Amino acid sequence: MKTLKPSFEVVEPSFGSSFYYSKYIENENNKAHVWHYHPEIEMVFVNGGSGKRQIGSHVSYYTDGDLILVGSNLPHCGFTDTNTGNKNETVIQFKADFLGRDFIELQENKFVKELFNKAKGGIAFGEKTKKAIGSHIEAMADQQPFEKLITLLSVLKALDSSKDFTILNASGFSMEMQIQDNDRINMIFNYVKDHYQESISLDEIAEMSAMTVPSFCRYFKKITKKTFTRFVNEYRVVHASKLLAEKHVSITAISLESGFNNFSHFNKIFHEFTGKSASEYRNELKSIIK
Repeated sequence: MKTLKPSFEVVEPSFGSSFYYSKYIENENNKAHVWHYHPEIEMVFVNGGSGKRQIGSHVSYYTDGDLILVGSNLPHCGFTDTNTGNKNETVIQFKADFLGRDFIELQENKFVKELFNKAKGGIAFGEKTKKAIGSHIEAMADQQPFEKLITLLSVLKALDSSKDFTILNASGFSMEMQIQDNDRINMIFNYVKDHYQESISLDEIAEMSAMTVPSFCRYFKKITKKTFTRFVNEYRVVHASKLLAEKHVSITAISLESGFNNFSHFNKIFHEFTGKSASEYRNELKSIIK
Protein backbone atom coordinates (compact mmCIF):
# COMPACT_ATOMS: atom_id res chain seq x y z
CA MET A 1 0.00 0.00 0.00
CA LYS A 2 1.37 3.38 -0.98
CA THR A 3 1.80 6.02 1.74
CA LEU A 4 2.75 9.64 1.50
CA LYS A 5 6.10 11.00 2.57
CA PRO A 6 6.16 14.00 4.91
CA SER A 7 5.60 17.14 2.89
CA PHE A 8 8.38 19.69 2.58
CA GLU A 9 7.14 22.98 4.00
CA VAL A 10 8.35 26.27 2.54
CA VAL A 11 8.61 28.83 5.35
CA GLU A 12 8.59 32.54 4.55
CA PRO A 13 9.65 35.06 7.25
CA SER A 14 6.95 37.41 8.52
CA PHE A 15 6.85 40.84 6.89
CA GLY A 16 9.69 43.05 8.13
CA SER A 17 11.25 40.18 10.08
CA SER A 18 14.05 37.63 9.68
CA PHE A 19 11.84 34.81 11.02
CA TYR A 20 8.26 33.55 10.84
CA TYR A 21 5.83 34.23 13.69
CA SER A 22 2.17 33.35 13.88
CA LYS A 23 -0.36 33.10 16.69
CA TYR A 24 -3.39 30.90 16.08
CA ILE A 25 -6.62 31.06 18.07
CA GLU A 26 -7.59 27.66 19.48
CA ASN A 27 -7.25 25.03 16.70
CA GLU A 28 -6.95 27.34 13.68
CA ASN A 29 -3.53 25.96 12.67
CA ASN A 30 -4.53 23.96 9.59
CA LYS A 31 -1.19 22.13 9.51
CA ALA A 32 -2.08 20.20 12.65
CA HIS A 33 -2.67 16.88 10.85
CA VAL A 34 0.12 17.16 8.29
CA TRP A 35 3.35 15.16 8.66
CA HIS A 36 5.93 17.67 7.46
CA TYR A 37 9.50 18.94 7.81
CA HIS A 38 11.51 22.05 6.97
CA PRO A 39 15.09 23.31 7.40
CA GLU A 40 13.88 25.93 9.86
CA ILE A 41 13.99 25.28 13.59
CA GLU A 42 10.48 25.49 15.05
CA MET A 43 9.33 26.67 18.46
CA VAL A 44 5.73 25.94 19.42
CA PHE A 45 3.87 27.15 22.50
CA VAL A 46 0.42 25.64 23.05
CA ASN A 47 -1.45 27.61 25.71
CA GLY A 48 -3.49 25.07 27.70
CA GLY A 49 -5.25 21.95 26.51
CA SER A 50 -3.98 18.46 25.89
CA GLY A 51 -3.03 16.52 22.79
CA LYS A 52 -0.66 14.23 20.94
CA ARG A 53 2.84 15.13 19.79
CA GLN A 54 4.75 13.18 17.17
CA ILE A 55 8.30 14.35 16.52
CA GLY A 56 10.66 12.06 14.63
CA SER A 57 10.28 8.56 16.10
CA HIS A 58 8.89 9.94 19.36
CA VAL A 59 5.17 10.00 20.13
CA SER A 60 3.65 11.14 23.43
CA TYR A 61 0.66 12.87 25.01
CA TYR A 62 0.90 16.29 26.63
CA THR A 63 -1.42 17.88 29.19
CA ASP A 64 -1.92 21.50 30.25
CA GLY A 65 -0.26 22.95 27.16
CA ASP A 66 3.11 22.40 25.55
CA LEU A 67 6.36 24.19 24.75
CA ILE A 68 8.65 22.45 22.29
CA LEU A 69 11.64 23.14 20.09
CA VAL A 70 11.91 21.06 16.91
CA GLY A 71 15.27 20.86 15.13
CA SER A 72 16.00 21.42 11.47
CA ASN A 73 14.49 18.85 9.06
CA LEU A 74 13.01 16.81 11.92
CA PRO A 75 9.62 15.51 10.67
CA HIS A 76 6.66 16.25 12.93
CA CYS A 77 2.90 16.64 13.00
CA GLY A 78 1.07 19.66 14.34
CA PHE A 79 0.11 19.70 18.00
CA THR A 80 -3.49 20.95 18.14
CA ASP A 81 -6.84 19.81 16.78
CA THR A 82 -10.55 20.23 17.47
CA ASN A 83 -10.26 18.16 20.66
CA THR A 84 -7.15 19.77 22.13
CA GLY A 85 -9.00 22.46 24.07
CA ASN A 86 -6.13 24.98 23.96
CA LYS A 87 -6.64 28.77 24.11
CA ASN A 88 -4.17 29.48 21.32
CA GLU A 89 -1.02 28.19 19.64
CA THR A 90 2.07 30.23 18.78
CA VAL A 91 4.49 29.03 16.10
CA ILE A 92 7.94 30.56 15.48
CA GLN A 93 10.19 29.27 12.68
CA PHE A 94 13.71 30.41 11.86
CA LYS A 95 16.85 29.09 10.19
CA ALA A 96 19.88 28.38 12.36
CA ASP A 97 21.74 31.24 10.69
CA PHE A 98 18.75 33.60 10.45
CA LEU A 99 20.90 36.43 11.83
CA GLY A 100 23.92 35.53 9.72
CA ARG A 101 26.63 32.89 10.09
CA ASP A 102 29.03 35.28 11.82
CA PHE A 103 26.43 36.19 14.47
CA ILE A 104 25.91 32.64 15.70
CA GLU A 105 29.68 32.10 15.90
CA LEU A 106 30.16 35.01 18.34
CA GLN A 107 31.26 33.94 21.83
CA GLU A 108 28.25 35.71 23.33
CA ASN A 109 25.92 33.56 21.23
CA LYS A 110 27.52 30.20 21.86
CA PHE A 111 24.42 29.18 23.78
CA VAL A 112 22.28 29.51 20.64
CA LYS A 113 24.36 26.99 18.74
CA GLU A 114 24.29 24.56 21.67
CA LEU A 115 20.51 24.87 22.00
CA PHE A 116 20.00 24.23 18.29
CA ASN A 117 22.16 21.11 18.53
CA LYS A 118 19.99 19.78 21.38
CA ALA A 119 16.89 20.53 19.33
CA LYS A 120 17.95 18.00 16.68
CA GLY A 121 16.19 15.36 18.76
CA GLY A 122 13.24 17.60 19.66
CA ILE A 123 12.93 19.23 23.10
CA ALA A 124 9.83 19.37 25.32
CA PHE A 125 10.00 21.87 28.19
CA GLY A 126 8.29 21.34 31.53
CA GLU A 127 5.70 23.23 33.57
CA LYS A 128 8.10 25.70 35.19
CA THR A 129 9.60 26.78 31.87
CA LYS A 130 6.21 26.94 30.13
CA LYS A 131 4.87 29.31 32.78
CA ALA A 132 7.98 31.48 32.79
CA ILE A 133 8.35 31.83 29.01
CA GLY A 134 4.91 31.27 27.46
CA SER A 135 3.64 34.81 28.09
CA HIS A 136 6.78 36.31 26.50
CA ILE A 137 6.27 34.20 23.37
CA GLU A 138 2.63 35.31 23.10
CA ALA A 139 3.51 38.97 23.74
CA MET A 140 5.62 39.02 20.57
CA ALA A 141 2.39 39.17 18.53
CA ASP A 142 1.97 42.87 19.43
CA GLN A 143 5.63 43.89 19.21
CA GLN A 144 7.47 45.76 16.48
CA PRO A 145 10.08 43.75 14.48
CA PHE A 146 13.13 44.89 16.46
CA GLU A 147 11.49 44.35 19.84
CA LYS A 148 10.19 40.98 18.63
CA LEU A 149 13.73 39.95 17.67
CA ILE A 150 15.13 40.94 21.08
CA THR A 151 12.34 38.98 22.78
CA LEU A 152 13.11 35.90 20.66
CA LEU A 153 16.78 36.02 21.63
CA SER A 154 15.80 36.38 25.30
CA VAL A 155 13.46 33.39 24.99
CA LEU A 156 16.20 31.30 23.37
CA LYS A 157 18.56 32.23 26.19
CA ALA A 158 15.97 31.27 28.79
CA LEU A 159 15.35 27.93 27.05
CA ASP A 160 19.06 27.20 26.97
CA SER A 161 19.31 27.96 30.71
CA SER A 162 16.32 25.77 31.57
CA LYS A 163 16.92 22.52 33.44
CA ASP A 164 13.24 21.64 33.00
CA PHE A 165 13.23 19.77 29.71
CA THR A 166 13.23 16.37 27.99
CA ILE A 167 14.99 15.36 24.77
CA LEU A 168 12.27 13.45 22.92
CA ASN A 169 14.31 11.27 20.57
CA ALA A 170 17.12 8.98 21.66
CA SER A 171 20.68 10.23 21.55
CA GLY A 172 22.05 10.03 18.05
CA PHE A 173 18.64 10.08 16.38
CA SER A 174 18.58 12.28 13.31
CA MET A 175 16.49 12.47 10.18
CA GLU A 176 19.39 14.02 8.31
CA MET A 177 20.21 10.81 6.48
CA GLN A 178 20.80 9.90 2.88
CA ILE A 179 17.78 10.54 0.68
CA GLN A 180 16.89 6.86 0.27
CA ASP A 181 17.02 6.32 4.06
CA ASN A 182 14.91 9.41 4.68
CA ASP A 183 12.28 8.26 2.20
CA ARG A 184 12.20 4.75 3.65
CA ILE A 185 11.92 5.69 7.33
CA ASN A 186 9.31 8.35 6.54
CA MET A 187 7.28 5.76 4.63
CA ILE A 188 7.42 3.51 7.70
CA PHE A 189 6.38 6.32 10.08
CA ASN A 190 3.50 7.28 7.82
CA TYR A 191 2.30 3.70 7.54
CA VAL A 192 2.22 3.30 11.33
CA LYS A 193 0.49 6.69 11.65
CA ASP A 194 -2.25 5.55 9.24
CA HIS A 195 -2.55 1.89 10.30
CA TYR A 196 -1.72 1.61 14.02
CA GLN A 197 -5.32 0.59 14.77
CA GLU A 198 -4.81 -2.49 12.57
CA SER A 199 -2.50 -5.48 12.89
CA ILE A 200 0.93 -4.63 11.46
CA SER A 201 3.21 -7.60 10.89
CA LEU A 202 6.98 -7.43 10.57
CA ASP A 203 6.73 -9.44 7.33
CA GLU A 204 4.40 -6.81 5.88
CA ILE A 205 6.45 -3.75 6.82
CA ALA A 206 9.74 -5.41 5.85
CA GLU A 207 8.35 -6.24 2.40
CA MET A 208 7.19 -2.64 1.96
CA SER A 209 10.72 -1.54 2.84
CA ALA A 210 12.21 -3.99 0.31
CA MET A 211 14.15 -5.75 3.08
CA THR A 212 14.19 -9.10 4.84
CA VAL A 213 12.72 -9.13 8.36
CA PRO A 214 16.12 -9.42 10.13
CA SER A 215 17.58 -6.65 7.95
CA PHE A 216 14.57 -4.43 8.58
CA CYS A 217 14.76 -4.94 12.36
CA ARG A 218 18.45 -4.02 12.40
CA TYR A 219 17.82 -1.03 10.14
CA PHE A 220 14.94 0.36 12.20
CA LYS A 221 16.82 -0.07 15.49
CA LYS A 222 19.89 1.65 14.04
CA ILE A 223 17.89 4.66 12.80
CA THR A 224 15.44 5.15 15.68
CA LYS A 225 17.25 3.56 18.65
CA LYS A 226 14.20 1.40 19.37
CA THR A 227 12.59 -1.76 18.00
CA PHE A 228 9.73 -1.51 15.50
CA THR A 229 7.41 -3.34 17.90
CA ARG A 230 8.17 -0.82 20.63
CA PHE A 231 7.55 2.09 18.26
CA VAL A 232 4.13 0.71 17.25
CA ASN A 233 3.20 0.00 20.87
CA GLU A 234 4.23 3.53 21.87
CA TYR A 235 1.99 4.95 19.17
CA ARG A 236 -0.94 2.84 20.35
CA VAL A 237 -0.43 3.70 24.03
CA VAL A 238 -0.29 7.42 23.27
CA HIS A 239 -3.50 7.15 21.26
CA ALA A 240 -5.09 5.30 24.18
CA SER A 241 -3.92 8.09 26.51
CA LYS A 242 -5.59 10.62 24.24
CA LEU A 243 -8.85 8.66 24.24
CA LEU A 244 -8.76 8.23 28.02
CA ALA A 245 -8.68 12.02 28.32
CA GLU A 246 -11.20 12.87 25.64
CA LYS A 247 -13.79 10.07 25.52
CA HIS A 248 -16.14 8.77 28.19
CA VAL A 249 -16.09 5.18 26.98
CA SER A 250 -14.92 1.96 28.58
CA ILE A 251 -11.24 1.16 28.84
CA THR A 252 -11.89 -2.08 26.96
CA ALA A 253 -13.32 -0.11 24.03
CA ILE A 254 -10.33 2.24 24.15
CA SER A 255 -7.87 -0.66 24.02
CA LEU A 256 -9.60 -2.01 20.90
CA GLU A 257 -9.75 1.41 19.25
CA SER A 258 -6.03 1.83 19.91
CA GLY A 259 -5.09 -1.35 18.04
CA PHE A 260 -4.82 -3.80 20.96
CA ASN A 261 -6.84 -6.96 20.32
CA ASN A 262 -6.06 -8.43 23.73
CA PHE A 263 -7.14 -6.45 26.81
CA SER A 264 -4.60 -8.12 29.12
CA HIS A 265 -1.82 -7.28 26.68
CA PHE A 266 -3.07 -3.68 26.54
CA ASN A 267 -2.94 -3.40 30.34
CA LYS A 268 0.57 -4.81 30.45
CA ILE A 269 1.92 -2.51 27.69
CA PHE A 270 0.12 0.57 29.04
CA HIS A 271 1.60 0.05 32.50
CA GLU A 272 5.03 -0.61 31.00
CA PHE A 273 5.06 2.74 29.21
CA THR A 274 3.26 4.95 31.74
CA GLY A 275 4.00 3.28 35.08
CA LYS A 276 0.29 3.13 35.92
CA SER A 277 -2.90 1.39 34.88
CA ALA A 278 -5.27 2.94 32.36
CA SER A 279 -7.84 3.65 35.09
CA GLU A 280 -5.22 5.33 37.29
CA TYR A 281 -4.09 7.41 34.31
CA ARG A 282 -7.66 8.51 33.55
CA ASN A 283 -8.33 9.46 37.18
CA GLU A 284 -5.17 11.60 37.33
CA LEU A 285 -6.13 13.41 34.12
CA LYS A 286 -9.50 14.37 35.56
CA SER A 287 -7.74 16.85 37.84
CA ILE A 288 -5.91 18.43 34.88
CA ILE A 289 -8.31 18.34 31.93
CA LYS A 290 -11.73 19.89 31.99
